[in-house]
Amino acid sequence: MNPQGAMTFLIDVAINLFIFLLLTRFILQLVRADFYNPLSQFVVKATNPVLTPLRRMLPANSTVDSASLVMVIIMIILKTVLVVALNGQGVPPLPALVIFALRSLASLMINYLFFAVLIRVILSWVAPDPYNPFTAIMTQITEPVMAPVRRILPPMGGLDLSPLVVLLGLQFLMILFAI
Repeated sequence: MNPQGAMTFLIDVAINLFIFLLLTRFILQLVRADFYNPLSQFVVKATNPVLTPLRRMLPANSTVDSASLVMVIIMIILKTVLVVALNGQGVPPLPALVIFALRSLASLMINYLFFAVLIRVILSWVAPDPYNPFTAIMTQITEPVMAPVRRILPPMGGLDLSPLVVLLGLQFLMILFAI
């Protein structure tokens, strides 16, 4: 029986889910997604209690929600410190934690976009209702990265190859920056 491993798992899952919500809120505001979508409303209501006090210090401008990004970095650092402390290891110095958090943030953003594009591809195969809240959000999240590729590479024979190019580009970035 390993209670430390179980506690580490619970902390990791809980903090990762909250980081996912914060990152989703950042991306939804960045792409100017429909605020009245039920999924957008859920993300806003779930993250408001933590972000409202932080917004007093870091006000958001029209597209970039800096409070969400700062909170993601804080949560990554908190998770790292908690996991390291639970495993009985020494806590790294703050500069190392910040660098690790920034690298983790970059990795999370690329993975987020990768899986969002992948989900959108799968949704296109099953052809759900375009007015479905989930389909609408996935389209709004992925369209800013797929539209420029679609302008350069038009559909060939009815096939849209832009998701393939975007997925390859995101994998290239992961390999290039080793994140």
